[in-house]
Amino acid sequence: MARLEDIPEPTRTAARDIACPSFESTPFVGGPALSKRRVALVSSAALIRRGDKPFPVGSGEHRAVPASWPTADILVSHVSINFDRAGYQRDINVVHPIDRLHDLAAEGAIGSVAQTHFSVMGSTDPAAMASAADDIAQALHADGVDAVLLCPV
Repeated sequence: MARLEDIPEPTRTAARDIACPSFESTPFVGGPALSKRRVALVSSAALIRRGDKPFPVGSGEHRAVPASWPTADILVSHVSINFDRAGYQRDINVVHPIDRLHDLAAEGAIGSVAQTHFSVMGSTDPAAMASAADDIAQALHADGVDAVLLCPV
């Protein structure tokens, strides 16, 4: 992840000045012990399956990333001059740590791994993502997910 001061203009100013929404309520933060939680991943790496159409730049859409996808078939379609791709090109777990979640579930550190995870395009206006956030929340709730690991890129 790039530091704001390392990002060239005009991207730096756009990222610094983007309006962030405020909410009238606070999220529910209680719940069972981590060893009993069902965990999902939400990545801003614009993840796609090899052969799928990449996310459009600035897209507010989301895409499902089934846990059954082979990690070798998962690609990052987020494009930015502000980060080094070498890490995730060697190991997708850098931006989508699905193998680590399965390890934690096998060890009993978490209860289970969700069947479906989600990805969005990073560096997108939050207002454009409101519908996607609602859809993701509903899908996670339907899958019994009670913990989400956010994986920003």
